[in-house]
Amino acid sequence: QVQLVESGGGLVQAGGSLRLSCAASGRTASSYHMGWFRQAPGKEREFVATITRTGDSTYYTDSVKGRFTISRDNAKNMVYLQMNSLKSGDTAVYYCAASAAYYPVTRRNADSWGQGTQVTVSS
Repeated sequence: QVQLVESGGGLVQAGGSLRLSCAASGRTASSYHMGWFRQAPGKEREFVATITRTGDSTYYTDSVKGRFTISRDNAKNMVYLQMNSLKSGDTAVYYCAASAAYYPVTRRNADSWGQGTQVTVSS
């Protein structure tokens, strides 16, 4: 299995930007489709974005389309989530996830999860 560690979260004002990073170790990241999810207090974990093993296809939840961009650098075993035009509704713990077999990555088919990184957007 792959081990995932997220970083890059923090406190940002509405309209600002953050870039989250997910470092993969244990197995080559290029073996996995990858996804980002988030969980706000009192809510279920929800899908944000996903990317294929090669990075040739991406998919986003409607609420972040045009604002967030998922990307990957397989040479560095890294996956990123660039978040622009942040809103208070984006406040959540963000999780990186990996699926060896399935794309898009979903909560049910993910094989591995990171520990999460907190993103707080102040209005």
